[in-house]
Amino acid sequence: MHKESALTPLLPSGLRALIIASSYWVLSIALTSTSGSWAGFIGALLACLTVDQLIQRPPLRDLRLGIVALLCVLGLALGLGLASLLTGSVGLAAVLGPLATYELGEVLQWFLFSAATSALLRAIALRVGVGRVLEILFVATAFVITLAAHRQGMIHRPFFIGDFALVRGIDPGSILMALGCGAVLALSGLLMMEGNQRRLPYHFTVLGLLCFSLLIYVQFFGLPTPQMTDSLGLTGAARAEGSAPDDNPFRDGENDTSDMQAPVAVVLFRDDYEPAGGSYYFRESAYSQFNGSLLDYPTLPGLDADLIDHFTATRAEIAEPLPQPDKRQSVRITVGLLAPHRTPFGLDTPVAYVNTPNPNNLRFKQTYDAISLVPQFDFADLTGRQAGDPDWTPEQRQAYLELPDDPRYRELAQSLLQELRPEFADDPYAKALVIKDYLDRNGIYSLKNEHAYAEDPAASFLFGDLTGYCMHFSFAATYLYRSIGIPARVGLGYSVPASNRAGGSSLLIQAINGHAWPEIYLDGIGWTIVDPAPSRTLVDMSVDPQNSLQQLLGDMLRDEASFDEFIASQQEAPFPLGLVVRITGLALLALLLAAYAVKIQRLRAPLHADPAQRYRLSYRATLDTLAALGLHRRHGESREAFARRLLTLTPSFDTMTRAHLSSALGHGPEAQSQPDWLALQQRVREELRPRLPWWRHVLAVLNPVPWLKTH
Repeated sequence: MHKESALTPLLPSGLRALIIASSYWVLSIALTSTSGSWAGFIGALLACLTVDQLIQRPPLRDLRLGIVALLCVLGLALGLGLASLLTGSVGLAAVLGPLATYELGEVLQWFLFSAATSALLRAIALRVGVGRVLEILFVATAFVITLAAHRQGMIHRPFFIGDFALVRGIDPGSILMALGCGAVLALSGLLMMEGNQRRLPYHFTVLGLLCFSLLIYVQFFGLPTPQMTDSLGLTGAARAEGSAPDDNPFRDGENDTSDMQAPVAVVLFRDDYEPAGGSYYFRESAYSQFNGSLLDYPTLPGLDADLIDHFTATRAEIAEPLPQPDKRQSVRITVGLLAPHRTPFGLDTPVAYVNTPNPNNLRFKQTYDAISLVPQFDFADLTGRQAGDPDWTPEQRQAYLELPDDPRYRELAQSLLQELRPEFADDPYAKALVIKDYLDRNGIYSLKNEHAYAEDPAASFLFGDLTGYCMHFSFAATYLYRSIGIPARVGLGYSVPASNRAGGSSLLIQAINGHAWPEIYLDGIGWTIVDPAPSRTLVDMSVDPQNSLQQLLGDMLRDEASFDEFIASQQEAPFPLGLVVRITGLALLALLLAAYAVKIQRLRAPLHADPAQRYRLSYRATLDTLAALGLHRRHGESREAFARRLLTLTPSFDTMTRAHLSSALGHGPEAQSQPDWLALQQRVREELRPRLPWWRHVLAVLNPVPWLKTH
């Protein structure tokens, strides 16, 4: 079954060698120089072709597999040793030069390495029945290792692909998708190596159509969103205007930092701005109204008039102007969302959102501009103010002061205020700083705790071990502020270190940057962030800088010509190419679904057929099954000859063919009862199952049109 000598068909043997050699090239391209990668490709290609032709000839035919494996290992050791000698040779470096000597060593090392290992793989595949599995695993591993760095939305990795795309202005996702399709074709090609080489173009045509359907899917639905842990509920389906959440904001035990490096958005600064506190705050929403057990999104009219809780197709502005606009800096940013968000977010204090044309709708879920009036207040501006807004109604003020019915909050706050200097005894901002300082000094940052399961998670944290994450700190601080008469709320969004910007105009936001912080309201100032920063932590929340990814996504978002292209796309074009492509894709998809529907109907027709017609429908369904497996009548071949040709594979088909002809030629279907036809049909399937390779049965299931070759 595994004889592949000089008579081995050139197409399967050459295709297999090309696939394995390409896997070596993909694997080596990030590990060596370009010349080393091509040497690995050539070495694997020559080794595969040589083993295919010589393994069944003397002297290799007479050698045991263990001896062949030993020879391959010796060749590998020889290559590594020679390469080490070359690169360590001072005399050769003096003659050829250091770079040429290094290149020569890489070429020799990768040529002999790929030749030895691929020869060993081919020998095992040809000598051992399950040896082909090792080849398939190697090809899969080569592609997986190369592309694994692309996980969690890191489209700039592996770096050789990201850099190649970056300098050419190409989305790396397109290159990676092409490599993925190549991997599918390569693995499938290894599975389809068979003696009947005429079927290979047909198989690859079907696979090509499947890869094309992937491109159509991406065109209509965009690239997949990376999976990530969202501990604050910032991402997900857009929240309807005025709706409330239906889950607990405390998600203790569900936080996982292993997948929180996934990028969720990129921000492009249109105006220069550096935060005084060292971090950019991007506010998305707020928990403002106490619902009897926890702080929640507000439902009382007039609360959080400074927030916009919905996306807009045009422009949306806050309901009321911010105080002291002369002490605020206007900053416009462009936001490109890489993951769906429930509400838009903007820098610090956004006052308007403007929908913008999406320059890359495959990469960005949505893009918009956010205009913010960022406060530029100093300490003197914030002290000496009254807490709250005098224009609030009593109901609004009370909403910002409600907290759990637990006297310990006020008792703790009052005890902390004993340390306050007399001149600040009645100053709301100074009081807030004292409470913040207490949490800074005594709090411990940790993602693993059990406070979420308490009746009041904030009390469990504050009056317990003071160990929690930002949600615990912000809720506890907000309740403490409210207990002493300072209107407060919990802001939600992202906090990103200013150093991540690295001097550029773009800033990457990752899932790990999700943050919650307390805010207090000061008369004449508005909502002011007073964010605790615990000095001790039990988890490392730092991430490696992603400057290249940040630049890459920023360049995608910074498409100055996108607006002109958007306007041009709205004008009547002489030939709507995009529309034609979409219609063609939908038509192909409809044809594919229709073909599968016809296939299923023909296979199931005998089960519900009239007894007088079952002989015809059962025989037709069996012909469809055989055609899907690549077994069909040749041109000019009679049905009896076809059955005789398949006699060794399925003797029952010969019986079915003779019975079918007897019924069709007038002997009547009475001699063949319904159970007999269905039983014959089942026996044919059972006889074929162990006598054909498993991958042919898989392809039979995937083939949508086997009935085209049924006659």
